[in-house]
Amino acid sequence: MSTTLSQAKPRRALPPLMTLTEAAAERLRALYAKGEADMKLRISVNTKGCSGMAYDMSWVAEAGPGDEVVTDRGVTVLVDRKASLFLIGTIMDYESKALSAGFTFINPNEKGRCGCGESFHV
Repeated sequence: MSTTLSQAKPRRALPPLMTLTEAAAERLRALYAKGEADMKLRISVNTKGCSGMAYDMSWVAEAGPGDEVVTDRGVTVLVDRKASLFLIGTIMDYESKALSAGFTFINPNEKGRCGCGESFHV
């Protein structure tokens, strides 16, 4: 009688919670070096807008008990743990256009955005 043991399949690694483009990292470095030197950027997701969810960014002095600490390109941002499932694999960028500049998110979990681009749904 022969017995074969089946080995568990290796688990596929999850993508990083969030990564930063060089433009986003450079802008955050500049902000951290100036007026926000003792603060960290905290990213969360709130329910609002026509599609249901929107990114929210705020400055905090330290990580909260439920915050995930993400360090990429030598820059640290905090992510609200409640938002982490919605943000897995997200790329944070910084765009500067003729009439506007700001952080943008390329989120592979988004299923759609509202017409104005302010909110999204998963």
